Amino acid sequence: MGDKYLTLSELNLQGQFLGFIGDKPGKSKYLQLAISSGKVQVKLPKELRRSLSVSLVPGEPISICGISKLNSHTGEIKLKAYRVTPVATCPSQDLSTQPQARIMVCQKSGCLKRGGKGFLSELEKTLCDRGLLDKVTIEETGCQKRCSSAPNCVLQVGKKKYKKIRPEAIASLLENHFNNLGID
Repeated sequence: MGDKYLTLSELNLQGQFLGFIGDKPGKSKYLQLAISSGKVQVKLPKELRRSLSVSLVPGEPISICGISKLNSHTGEIKLKAYRVTPVATCPSQDLSTQPQARIMVCQKSGCLKRGGKGFLSELEKTLCDRGLLDKVTIEETGCQKRCSSAPNCVLQVGKKKYKKIRPEAIASLLENHFNNLGID
C-alpha cells in the first residue's frame, strides 16, 4: 500500500519566529516562521512543544533543523522540525572555518528514552557557553549498537574517538585539542 508521505530532504531554515499555531492555547502543533520568500508553517514534535512555548518570543530570530515530506496524493509539502534554536544565543565568529571535530549523537528511540534529547541540548549549550560550537560538527545518528550505555555519543577529534563521555568532558577535551593546535 505504500506510505502517504515521502521524505524529500533535510532542511535548515533561519528566519523570524512569528508565533505558534494550534487548535487551543498551549496546544500548538506548528510554529510560523518568516523567511525571505514568505511565511512557512513547521510542525513541532511533541517533545519540543512545551519547552518552545515558554522560551520563544515572537520576532526572535531562530534556526530550524528538520525534514520536508511530500504527500504523494495531494502534492503538498510538509515541514517537520527536530531541532529549534534561537540564532542570537550563540553567534559564530567565522562561518568560513571548517570544523575540526565531530560529535555523533544517537537519536534512536532507546537513546531518546534514556535522555538523548536532553543530552543533545545540554551538549549544544555547553559548547556554546565555551565558544566551541562553531568549531565542531554535531551529527544526529541512528543506533550506535551500544544501547545498554544510552544515551550514546562519539567524539571524533582527528583520528581519535572517545565514547561514553558527558558534555562537560567533551568540552574539556575539545578545549585541550584546540589549544594544542593553537586554534582560539
